[in-house]
Parts: sequence; structure tokens; C-alpha cells
Amino acid sequence: MSSSQPIKYGMFIMPFHPPEKPLAQGYEEDLELIVRAEELGFEEFWIGEHHTMKYETIVMPEIFIARALGETNRIRMGPAPVCLNQHHPAHVAGRLAFLDHLSGGRLNLCFGPGSVTADQELFGVDPKLGGEMSLEAIDAILNLWTSDPPYEHHGKHWQFSLKENVDEETLIGYVFKPLQQPHPPISMPGMSHNSYSMQVAGARGYQPFSHCLVAGNVVADIWQTYERAALEAGRQPDRGDWKVARSIFLADTTEEAVKRVRTNSLGRNYEYIGRLFDKGLGRRIYKRDLDMPDSECHLDFLMTEQIIAGDVDTVLKRLLALIEETGTFGTLVLMSYDWDDKKSWLRSMELFANELMPALNKAVVGVPA
Repeated sequence: MSSSQPIKYGMFIMPFHPPEKPLAQGYEEDLELIVRAEELGFEEFWIGEHHTMKYETIVMPEIFIARALGETNRIRMGPAPVCLNQHHPAHVAGRLAFLDHLSGGRLNLCFGPGSVTADQELFGVDPKLGGEMSLEAIDAILNLWTSDPPYEHHGKHWQFSLKENVDEETLIGYVFKPLQQPHPPISMPGMSHNSYSMQVAGARGYQPFSHCLVAGNVVADIWQTYERAALEAGRQPDRGDWKVARSIFLADTTEEAVKRVRTNSLGRNYEYIGRLFDKGLGRRIYKRDLDMPDSECHLDFLMTEQIIAGDVDTVLKRLLALIEETGTFGTLVLMSYDWDDKKSWLRSMELFANELMPALNKAVVGVPA
């Protein structure tokens, strides 16, 4: 279980807010959350992109990041993921390069397809093509960032060129490059056995990012798939690049933490996502054993796998058990939900940063972070 490097910690928000909460209030609370995260030593902060969900309210994480830059000084931020099947690659390349300069090089990237059925319908994309569209978009974006005009892309899903209106004298026809060279760090999300995105990430050297919705054995398989693809491509994978998202809620006693999670926005989020699964894919993503009936993928089960609730000692034991199964990783990404009880959520964050992470690193590395 030992690792030579301390585990860093970050945060991810979808975000998840009840529809009855005014949108502006949710956004202000998310901004306050990122400021507090920076104060508590979080290294990175990720924001989800959703266009048609009343519960998940940020339609363009890049705008949130631009707003948050003025409230923060150090913490790195990133959209997770940029839903590449829903955007023209040249637009993505331009806006992310711009944001990287605005951030002073604090931008992280996560690339993948959007999977919300309503978003896909709105943008007219086929859910089955999400993976290949994302891969084509990544190639186009990286080409724009690493080459000079003329630009041409003739792919299956996008065709564009910029050559007739390139003018070297007036300097039009040039796509801006990011501040971080050759580009900001890129990660990809993984949430299944033998994940296609992890095969791509391993082969290309992108950072693996394990989803919070999956059980521990799937988290382990995500690394194994990534590692195998990296080695086959002649690359040496580094566990320090691996991000693992988990839903963790801490309180001064385990009894209090468990009681709160069963009724607060964390538990409600998992039940809400379960209802979404029931309308489409089924609860397969939640399962440790695929033969498990969907009816057993309820909150009681989730509290033993995806949701980790307790006092510091209890949560530490759960995380060490997870690491025993998965091996160590570089960054533990804490999921955050709606501040339905702000005081308890802030207390959980403080216990996570000030007590849990030093204890975890003492157990894994031998010294506190």
C-alpha cells in the first residue's frame, strides 16, 4: 500500500442543487465553495457541464472558472468533462486557450462525451457516437494548438478548413495557442470495466479520472485498463497521474455522518441518479457484481461502496480498504453537493482537509501531507 508521494486532494461539483433554489444562489454558493476549498489546501476543482438538467445547473464550466479566477489565487480549475460531442472543435480550442491565458496557467482539462440524453437530443448527436466524436475532436483541437495555418480537418464528424483567408501581413487566420505548452494537462473519465476512454488515455498519456458512481472493483479495473494500454503503447504509467473521485461526508461522530447522508443532498443525489438510470441504462453502473438485481442498488448498498460516511477514523478505514483493492492514486477528488445545511458541509470539508488527508497520507506514505 505504500507510496512515495503524498495523495493530493481536489473537489468536483456537478453541481447538484434543488430546482427550488434560485439559480443565482446556487452559483454564489459554488463560488464560496471554491474559495473555501482553496483556503483548505485543495489542489484542484472540477465543474461538470450540463445543458438541460434543472438539478445540475452549470451549462458552461469555463464561464464559472473565469468568474472564479478573480476570487482565487492558486487552485487549479477545470471542466469535467468538456462535452466534446456537443461542440465544434475549433470553438473549444479557441475558448480553452483563451481561458488558459486568463487563468495564468491554472487550467486543467478533462475531455469526454456528454451523456445526458436531453442534451444529446438538443444538440442532435447520436449517443452511440460519443466516444468516436470525442476522440476526433481531441485530435482536431490538439492539431490547432500545435500547428500554424493553414488548418484543415476532414473527419467523419467534423470538416473545416482555414486557408483561403490566412493573411501573414494583417495576421488574421490564426488560432490562439494555450499558455501551458504544448497544452494544459488533459484527463479522461473512466466509469466501466475495460473502459474505452481509459484505453485511449493510457495509449496517449492523458490522466485517468475514475468516476464517483462506480464500485471499488471497477475503480481498480479502470487503472488496470489504463496501465495495460499505456504499456502496450510503450509508455510507463504513473499512479501519481490517477484521480479518483469519491463521495465522502465527515462529521464528529459516525452516527451523525450516516444520519445526515441519508437525508442530505449527497444521499438524495445518488437516489436521483438511480431514478435517471431506471429510465434508461438501468443501475448497472452502480454494481460491484453485474448479476446483482437493480432493486438491491439502493441507498443501503451505496453506503457500503460509493458513499463513505463517518468520523475521521471510520472514513480512513474505508479509504485504506479501497486503496488495498485499487492500489494508491495521485489525487483523491472529493465530491460536493448542495449546501442544504451549510454548517455541516463546511465541517465535513474542514475535517477532510485538516484531519483525514494528513491521517491518510501518514498511513499510505508514512508522513502527513
